Amino acid sequence: MPATIAAAAEPAYDCPLCPRLHDFVASWRAKEPSWFNGPVPTFLPPQGPDAVRLLIVGLAPGLRGANRTGRPFTGDYAGDLLYRTLIAHGFAQGHYEARPDDGLTLVGTAISNAVRCVPPQNKPLPQEIVTCRQFLAATIVALPRLEAVLSLGAVAHQSVVRTLGGRASTYPFKHGAQGRIGSVTLFSSYHCSRYNTNTGVLTEEMFTAVFTDARRFLNS
Repeated sequence: MPATIAAAAEPAYDCPLCPRLHDFVASWRAKEPSWFNGPVPTFLPPQGPDAVRLLIVGLAPGLRGANRTGRPFTGDYAGDLLYRTLIAHGFAQGHYEARPDDGLTLVGTAISNAVRCVPPQNKPLPQEIVTCRQFLAATIVALPRLEAVLSLGAVAHQSVVRTLGGRASTYPFKHGAQGRIGSVTLFSSYHCSRYNTNTGVLTEEMFTAVFTDARRFLNS
């Protein structure tokens, strides 16, 4: 039985709050009825929210990744790199096989997105990011032992900063940066998308370095 989080932290499966996203997801339900096609819930360790010390926040589900499988970063290249890195740093265990029943489990870590529904062209509108922030805020509140958040990409970073009560101008996005907001330390990385790795914006060594910093912080 998968671990669950507070109801306020998860949108309803047919969430109507962002009409454009709702209609886009509904159109994919008609095209691919076997896909998940809904707001993708936070992926938790087996012990549940109380075990989480690190929260990883991405932008939004990928159309043929998490929107298809129903688990964050599962089913596309971004997940290949993310879960390989998590396992190497002790934040996950098992084998990632790009499907939600592959048996992979998280260790003291949760994974979520700033926007829970897949957006057209992977580009949520500013108002959609703001609207979905209530679920990110409720997720953070539901993690009583949370010490660190690792944001993947500038949009996720800015949404996390605002959710934690900070100002985006005070905490500008920069790969490899660290900042303290209240009781939480924020780590930032370029998103692990295939586009970023193919263009050299992000190398595996750069990505690994951020997780090494997070692991060192949590071990200190």
